[in-house]
Order: sequence, then structure tokens, then C-alpha cells
Amino acid sequence: MKELLAKRARLARRKQRIRGRISGTATIPRLSVSKSNTAIYCQLIDDVAGKTLVSLHSKELSKGSSVNIEVSKEIGTLLAKKALDKNIRRVVFDRRGRVYTGRIAALADAAREAGLKV
Repeated sequence: MKELLAKRARLARRKQRIRGRISGTATIPRLSVSKSNTAIYCQLIDDVAGKTLVSLHSKELSKGSSVNIEVSKEIGTLLAKKALDKNIRRVVFDRRGRVYTGRIAALADAAREAGLKV
């Protein structure tokens, strides 16, 4: 139990350190990506106004199955399309303390390929 609490505390410290450096605006929102074992969530946030501009999660695509890299790529492309529809071309990437690899990297790379400047 202690290991789990220590792991969560390290993740919380990394999140706080990252969020201290980046912030989103209406023209360049923050792309926040979080994941669990069964889903991946992403949203474009205007921190100045405190509003979510676009949000998307993997449960909209895959019913009941776990998320893999292919689903993350689909989420990244759909997010980029929704953002481009709202005339959002650039974003600031917030990985929320997670390591930039696997599903997180696949989502960001797919968003880049779809036309979003991450």
C-alpha cells in the first residue's frame, strides 16, 4: 500500500511541476492527456477563461475493449479535426506527469500528422 501511495505522490508532484510551467489561452489552448488502464482522455483547455474547448475520450470509439496505440492514434486524429473545426491550429502539450511514450506519444504524433501544431 505504501508503494502505491508513494507512486501517486510522485505523479502528483510531476503534474504540479509541469502545470507550473505551461498554461493555455483561447488562441493556443492546453492539450491535456490523461490515461487509465482502460481509457485515454484528452481535452483542449483555455486556462485563462477556465473552460474546456474540445474534449474526447476513447470510450466513444471502443466499446468495452482496452485502449491500445491504434485507438490512441484515432483519438489524436479526431481531436485534431475537432480543433481545426474550431480554428485552433496550435496547442501546448500537457502530458500530466506521464512519460512521453506509448499511448501518450501516439496520440500527440497523430494530432501532429492531422494538422495540429503540438
